[in-house]
Amino acid sequence: MKSTNSMNFSSLFSSIKRDYLSHDSPISIKINSFFDRFKKKKKREQRTIRLTIPKKVIVDYTKILELPVFDTITVSIIIPAYNGWEMTFKCIHTIIDHTQDVAYEVILADDCSTDATRSISDKIKNMVHCRTDKNEGFLGNCNHAAKQAKGKYLLFLNNDTEVTANWLSPLVALIESDDSIGMVGSKLIYPDGRLQEAGGILWNDGYAMNYGHGQDPQDPEYNYVKEVDYISGASILIKKSLWLRIGGFDERYIPAYYEDTDLAFQVREQGYKVMYQPLSEVIHFEGYSNGTDATLAQNPQSTKAYQNINHTKFAEKWKHVLQGHLTRSPYLFTARDKSIGKKTVLVIDHYVPHFDKDAGSKSTFQYLEVLLQLGLNVKFIGDNFYRHEPYTTALQQLGIEVLYGEWYKKNWKRWIKDNADHINFVILNRPHISVKYIDFIKGVTNAKILYLGHDLHYLREERQYKIEKDPKLLKSSIKWKATEMSIFSRSDITLTFSDVEQTIISALHPAYRVETILLNSFKYAAIPIDDFSIRSNILFIGGFNHRPNVDAVLWFCEKVFPIVKEKIPGIKFIIVGSFPPEEITNLGNDSIEVKGFVTEQELAALYRSAKLAVVPLRYGAGVKGKTVEAMYHGVPVVSTSFGIEGMPGNYTNILSSFDDADSFAAEIIALYADDNALKKASTQQASYVNQYFTQQAAAAKMKMLLEL
Repeated sequence: MKSTNSMNFSSLFSSIKRDYLSHDSPISIKINSFFDRFKKKKKREQRTIRLTIPKKVIVDYTKILELPVFDTITVSIIIPAYNGWEMTFKCIHTIIDHTQDVAYEVILADDCSTDATRSISDKIKNMVHCRTDKNEGFLGNCNHAAKQAKGKYLLFLNNDTEVTANWLSPLVALIESDDSIGMVGSKLIYPDGRLQEAGGILWNDGYAMNYGHGQDPQDPEYNYVKEVDYISGASILIKKSLWLRIGGFDERYIPAYYEDTDLAFQVREQGYKVMYQPLSEVIHFEGYSNGTDATLAQNPQSTKAYQNINHTKFAEKWKHVLQGHLTRSPYLFTARDKSIGKKTVLVIDHYVPHFDKDAGSKSTFQYLEVLLQLGLNVKFIGDNFYRHEPYTTALQQLGIEVLYGEWYKKNWKRWIKDNADHINFVILNRPHISVKYIDFIKGVTNAKILYLGHDLHYLREERQYKIEKDPKLLKSSIKWKATEMSIFSRSDITLTFSDVEQTIISALHPAYRVETILLNSFKYAAIPIDDFSIRSNILFIGGFNHRPNVDAVLWFCEKVFPIVKEKIPGIKFIIVGSFPPEEITNLGNDSIEVKGFVTEQELAALYRSAKLAVVPLRYGAGVKGKTVEAMYHGVPVVSTSFGIEGMPGNYTNILSSFDDADSFAAEIIALYADDNALKKASTQQASYVNQYFTQQAAAAKMKMLLEL
């Protein structure tokens, strides 16, 4: 089924930035636990677990609650209950407090309760109170109440739960992000902060496992979006149309147990996926209705007894599917996210990509998207093992497991070694990072290693030396060359963004396999600009933790811009880039605006208003992201030869270079005054980007390199 791509990434990213700090401050406790997710090392160890203890919900039971009313319902929240009115009241209280941005209704599925639940509508206004004539049990009660639902989606929520801030909108965002998703579920957490479940695993004997049970719910392995075998019915969201097609919970499981697991299997049988959404956190007081004591399952008078009975029914019904599931095992690498049969790629960079701050990070992020598009199981290590936010959550929401925290910082070798049999590819980024990992990875895995330097460090510093004449730069360049050549020789494939660098690296040794890939890959087509009469000013984009950008702006402001200002009175030069040093911020005046870091939305607005973009680099290496990005936005580029170096294909008729101040300024002055010339340049450059810098082209090349 084709994805609708209805979840706009920039809006989701903004939501993540707003919400990721909403957790309470953690407290540290030490517990003894078995970390049996590893195949070879299963010995007992003590690990510090930092649990976020949920705040106790204080409820005034004399208060009248009032649910919001919406004209159109997106989600019908169905709460099955048999007695326990105080718990139900508290559950709905938390829904009112913590549900924003989604139009919803609450349907109380009252299974012929005998306590104050019978009159709970007097205490909760605008609720649909759906009461059975006789006790139907959990399954029959849910099926009965679902008939009253008006929403596009049904959400079954146990009454022994408390929802947390921003619990519902991530579920809706995920199910609406892809037409092939039929059901999604929440992360379930115990009241003491321990994890109850981060998705469920079904073994081939039909028995289930709550993945992550008893662990820290903030650990990396429990916090990425993933496909799962099932989600426990305490909090599951399903498309109503799919629910109706399936016919609801299968009544063979009356009164309860295995109906939620069976529903997940039916969802898949209809061609849809079942997904886990870690951003939706629900506190679950497990066992309120039927108990948790395993001995209850032996009591034929208890509902818990149906757990064993219904297991037999489930295993018989789905035996043809369960044959393809794994045998019960402590090794959970492929079982926890239904990645059996998938190939795994491990990507290593200096940190999680800050894709709104620098071109290299944006490229890394785009290639992570490409790898997912190719159907790979993607794992990511940032060398600092820090949970940079909101960037880490952004990757996790794409379905990427990001390894962070002190445990992984100390034990990354163990993680790679223990999972070596499942790591098929490793993509190493940047020489100073790659050199730390490559020998170990080659020694313990059979993975194909691809190395991406982002640019030739030795070449960049060699060129900088020619301008600045600093002997330290030459010495550093020689050192970088030795490091980079060592990595080239140990990699299966060396990747570069530049045709020029491919030629240079290939000439260093005939044994090197060097392949060019795209610096940027865009999902949507570039659209040229029709009207330049409403635009003004010149734009520079570039992060200032990269020294060539500092030199470029200083040279432009000193040598080029004074000539331009003289011919075009009132023109402004707008400088955008993270981490501007004092020598850049001091440039600000009436005609030079130093904005520093801007958001993706602000950057898009600047591209919509600028008349020209400049790339005045005097040294550097590799293809320049700022050049490609400006062309993608339709803004004509004026550049030095270093700004357009290594671009793919034939670009000489649409991109010219100007390496001295006079010619650079003359080109700006001529173009700025000629809207027809600007429109022609915009059309040609956008067409070039659409030919060479598409996500489809990037995916096709990566598929070929990985031999998928």
